[in-house]
Amino acid sequence: MPHTPDARDRAPLLPIFLIVLVDVFGMTLVLPLLAIYAETFAATPLQATLLVSVFAGCQLVSGPLIGYASDRVGRKPMLLISQAGTLLGFLVLARATALWMIFVSRIIDGATAGNISLAQAYIADKTAPENRGRAFGLIGIAFGIGFFIGPSLTGVLSARYGLRSPIYLAAVMSFSSIVCTAALLRGGRAHAAPARGRWEALDWRTYARYFTRPGLRERLLQFLCFFIAFSTFISGFALFAERRFAWNGHPFGPREIGLLFGYIGLLGIVLQGGLLPRLIKVFGEPALVAVGFSAVAVGHFLIGLGPSVVLLVVASTVASFGNGVIRPALTSLVTQHASREEQGVVLGLTQSLMSMTSEAMPVLAGALLEHGLLLVFAWVPAAAALGGVALARSAGARAPAEDVEVAAAT
Repeated sequence: MPHTPDARDRAPLLPIFLIVLVDVFGMTLVLPLLAIYAETFAATPLQATLLVSVFAGCQLVSGPLIGYASDRVGRKPMLLISQAGTLLGFLVLARATALWMIFVSRIIDGATAGNISLAQAYIADKTAPENRGRAFGLIGIAFGIGFFIGPSLTGVLSARYGLRSPIYLAAVMSFSSIVCTAALLRGGRAHAAPARGRWEALDWRTYARYFTRPGLRERLLQFLCFFIAFSTFISGFALFAERRFAWNGHPFGPREIGLLFGYIGLLGIVLQGGLLPRLIKVFGEPALVAVGFSAVAVGHFLIGLGPSVVLLVVASTVASFGNGVIRPALTSLVTQHASREEQGVVLGLTQSLMSMTSEAMPVLAGALLEHGLLLVFAWVPAAAALGGVALARSAGARAPAEDVEVAAAT
């Protein structure tokens, strides 16, 4: 019988939405000024860039470990630990008096960065498989709101009250999220995790085996393709736009780039808030993932063609649609290819894949832009998206239920 969520089913989604929104707001409030903030402590450009890599490197290790722990002790306790780490990282960052303190703040935040993957695991625990795509759409709405408001708010606050003010705001929101989780989130333990060896969480073979499972393997690799495209675009687009596009005779600057990101965020809100549930109902998650990767490939191919601002807006609209449908639909499919006891660790793996690309792709993007290879920069995300399309064809032949049966048997 289809699962129809009542008010009690939907209630946990409110704090989960706030948790993800805080995480996204923290990213969009802090990252735009992080390099400039570091420069006030005499950081070189390389040192400022390494702040991103340090965070991603810590997150790469912590993602699956936090997910594994949540399968054993429950989602809520690990969410509180993750949120506490985020809050402490923001406070250290805001109170920094030397460059090393900024690095410490990013290490703390990265080492406990599991908010989004744990929120996804909680949603998977509380919703039936056929309703997860719509539920995961809440995360897309949070990303849209964050990218729509965050960079603009950072500009206003830093101009009026200094560079530390957006960081303090992120810390206040993080504390509010902790209170919300402690007071509103039901259930400290989602289920009883299977018995495992004490050190299995530190054995990377524990996670590699998920890439050997047909069906789940293709979905995880699709996440890798998605994050390659996304990380390349986000890390280098400002420099790319500055060199490629002009408005009223002037090269694109922070204002034009901020407006474009705001437009993309607004599209995400509209898509996740209204269109996505209908699209999932009509087409289903597998078809949407394939269409989404196709849209990303087309959008980035068009971005590389020429300096037309009109073409840029059209291409960004197409790519934004693709990005907006891929993440929630693909996350839903990943959870359907894993057993209930594996939700945390599998979604933690997706967090680690994001961290891997967040370390590697900014280096590649910077090298391409430094050598003037603008067309190649634009088409790297398109090539990654085409890989996602190819994987969608091979993944479509295997039903998620088969993977769950395999997981239960092993």
